[in-house]
Parts: sequence; structure tokens; C-alpha cells
Amino acid sequence: FWLKLFSPSGASQEEHFTLLLFLLINNKNTMGRRPARCYRYAHGKPYPKSKYCRGVPDPKIRIFDCGKKKLPCDEFPAAAHMVCDENQQVTSECLEAARIATNKFMVTNAGRDFFHIRMRPHPYHVLRINKTLSCAGADRLSTGMRGAFGKPYGTAARVKIGQVLISIRTKDEKVQIAAEALRRAKFKFAGRQKVHISSKMGFTKFSKDDYNKWKSMGRVTPDGIGVQWLSSRGPLHRLIGRKAAAELAAEEE
Repeated sequence: FWLKLFSPSGASQEEHFTLLLFLLINNKNTMGRRPARCYRYAHGKPYPKSKYCRGVPDPKIRIFDCGKKKLPCDEFPAAAHMVCDENQQVTSECLEAARIATNKFMVTNAGRDFFHIRMRPHPYHVLRINKTLSCAGADRLSTGMRGAFGKPYGTAARVKIGQVLISIRTKDEKVQIAAEALRRAKFKFAGRQKVHISSKMGFTKFSKDDYNKWKSMGRVTPDGIGVQWLSSRGPLHRLIGRKAAAELAAEEE
């Protein structure tokens, strides 16, 4: 039928064969990707990429920090977090979709220079698929459940209840915009998530009152986007400086 439809009249047998081969190559019964519901729940042990697990496709998410990611924590004192409420697997595709949606909303509504988005889980778990043929005559070629351990198909992150998926730090007056951006990003994930506005200072572990108290005492030192806390233990010069410590030691002598 296809030869009669497409081949010109008077074509040679070789031209007929070439046209038939072209139609077979371009008319493959290719199957689309499986929906993420097939891989939503964890079964068995984690299966990371290794020298024994080769040929793993690259994860869709390649960027985990967006916005002004190098500004110190004093610039962005407010933070909002999206917290997972289920034990499940989130694929690299939905992480990338959530990152794009969050970044787009924050750029449009908060401004390009007023936020830092961090994607918290990393998709290290390798998903597998046992490919079977679905075209005509597949029952002659497929092996059924013989050798059913699948080939690498994609990657996902295993998350627990209470684990943070996305964090945004921003100015105090723009924290509600960040919460709305996270609410919209929830639709990219399966299951249930909750959005929390943090009481901490940016991405640090200190509340804002404690941070201001320790900073006034000189007990916190900048460390990238966070801070390092100097405890009262250890040498005295670490807290008050070498010069002051030397003067104090001279007075005691």
C-alpha cells in the first residue's frame, strides 16, 4: 500500500526497496517516557552511579543555586522553605521544572537582584527500565521476564518527611513573594508539601535576635553565605584578638 502511494510510476525494483527501507526507518513505533508515578515510591536499596552502574543519563537539573548566590547573609535576612511531607522519590525532571518556575516568579515579582534560590536535594538514585518491544511481532523477539534487571533510565532524589526541597533567602519586605513562588512550585511535585517562612537569619542556624547578639559581641565571622560561630572554648585571643590578649597577659604578670 505504501509503495503504491509514494513510489512514482515506472520506478525500478532498487528504488522500491530504498523507499521501503526509508519508510521502515522513519515509521518506528517509539514509546514515550514513563510518567513519574511509576517511580514515585522507593523500592529496595539506593542505586547510585558507580563504576558498576554505567551509562546513566545526565540529570535534567544542572543548576542548584539561582540569583545572587554570593551575597553575605546580612543582605538577605529573611528565608522561606518548601518542606516535603511524604517519603517519596522526586525525579530530576520535576526538580528542574520547580527551579524554573520559582526563578521565573521571583525575577518577575521581586527583581533579579533580590533573592537566592537553593535546590536542596540532589538526584543521585538511578532509575531503571526493563525495555520491551511493543511493535508487531514483538512476541517473537522479546524475552519476557528473563534477564529483567533494567537499564539506567533517569535519576531521582529520595526525600523524607520534613526534608527541605527548595529554600529562598531574600529581603524582609519580599518574603511573602518568596512564599508565593514556593506555593506555585508545589504543583511540579507529586504528593504534599508545606511552605514555611523561617525565623532564622537567612540560611544560618541562628535566630535573628541571637545573630544580632553574637554579632555585636564579635562571636560570628562571615563564611560565604553563612557564618561561623566562635565558642567560648579555646584560646582567648580567638575571641578578643591577639593584641588584647597579649596586653591582658602582660597586666597579669
